[in-house]
Amino acid sequence: MSSDTWPQPLKEWVAKCLGQMTDANRAEAQAELRQVIADAFTAKALWTTDWAGVQLQSLLPKPTPVVNGLKRKIAEPSATSKKAKKSSLQKSTSASTWDLGDPAALNRRAERFQREHEIERQKNLRSQQHQQQSKQGGAALKANPQGAHLLNRIWRADSPSTHGSNPDDPEADPNVPNWDRHTIVGTNRELFKDYLRLTSEPKPEMIRPYSVLQQTYTALKQRWHEKCSYDWICNQLKSLRQDLTVQRIKNELTVLVYEMHGRIALETADMVEYNQCQAALKNLYELGIPGHVEEFTAYRILMLLHGRNKSELNLYVGQLTPKQKAAEPVQHALRVQRALSIGNYRALFKLYIDAPNMGGYIMDHFIDRERAKALMIMCKAYRTLSLRFIYDELAFDSLGHAREFLAVHGVSSFTNPNDADTEKTLDCKNAFQMISQAYEEKYRRVQIRGAV
Repeated sequence: MSSDTWPQPLKEWVAKCLGQMTDANRAEAQAELRQVIADAFTAKALWTTDWAGVQLQSLLPKPTPVVNGLKRKIAEPSATSKKAKKSSLQKSTSASTWDLGDPAALNRRAERFQREHEIERQKNLRSQQHQQQSKQGGAALKANPQGAHLLNRIWRADSPSTHGSNPDDPEADPNVPNWDRHTIVGTNRELFKDYLRLTSEPKPEMIRPYSVLQQTYTALKQRWHEKCSYDWICNQLKSLRQDLTVQRIKNELTVLVYEMHGRIALETADMVEYNQCQAALKNLYELGIPGHVEEFTAYRILMLLHGRNKSELNLYVGQLTPKQKAAEPVQHALRVQRALSIGNYRALFKLYIDAPNMGGYIMDHFIDRERAKALMIMCKAYRTLSLRFIYDELAFDSLGHAREFLAVHGVSSFTNPNDADTEKTLDCKNAFQMISQAYEEKYRRVQIRGAV
């Protein structure tokens, strides 16, 4: 990905449009400009649109209005001959023709072209100065190295107060604030810093700059591999996320931080933090910032299956691209969806055992529900079931795990309760009533902590 989140052709096109605006058409042109970019962003076409060929209708030259032309035509006596009509047409044409020998008109035309040339020269000069500042590490680029906040001047055209316009800038609008001037640039050099909820405006001395945040991310990855406590690593990751947010940094590092925190939260069953990370990653991916999109797409499908949110799941799956559907994690999640929809519990538990990446951690949250449902089906079909058969079919870790599952769900109707686990047999007729009651009490309603 380039150093800027937004495509360069879009920036050049915006600069061109702003340069063509006048006091007469500025309001209409800015509104149309905002709408065109918003439509492209919604359609995810910011990078694929040929911006050089896009033309704003409000910037097209307006045809010369004919004032009361119809009334004049009615009032004027009609010519009685072709010669009179031809004479009248020649007079009107000669009156509207520009006199090439008029020195005053030539001077005005030369001054107009000179002004346009000067505006273009100032724009090129500002562009060169901006590039020089980026090499020297200017404050604005330090705050947001990826330049992810293009078009603040456009999106906030109607916002009052705190104007950052340059009066010498031919494109400047005094009604548009320059938010980049107020972006905080951190000065704190501490590698690790505890998370504190902000209750006032953040101060630069309390925020770490981008270069330090990169080092912090690398150090936290190493600490987690060395098996540090989750409470500490979660606190540090939340502090890192906060420093990125207050400095308006949205780039590859931001995605890496949220992805890392999301995986760690899944591993430790912290669904509150995971759902926060998943929601943030969805927005970052929509901005076009690269990351493990397919992996977290699969996680989102599994989370929707956990919540049994069928309407949102169908909508989300319908919006997947062919590239996403071809990815192995997404295909696995879609197979899980199909197994659940048709009640194929045998395929479901095989997919549970073979889940890629961190998908198994999400399935852990609803696999007991599906085990109870599968056991209800099995009890309808069989008179007795051995504990070993239940262990094999429902993908338990051990015979003891299977026995504990039955005890938790109130199923204790073994025909030989005093035998070893390898010999125990379940009485399906009595077990069906017990497991059905437990299912209604435990799984009829889904509660997801931290769901967003």
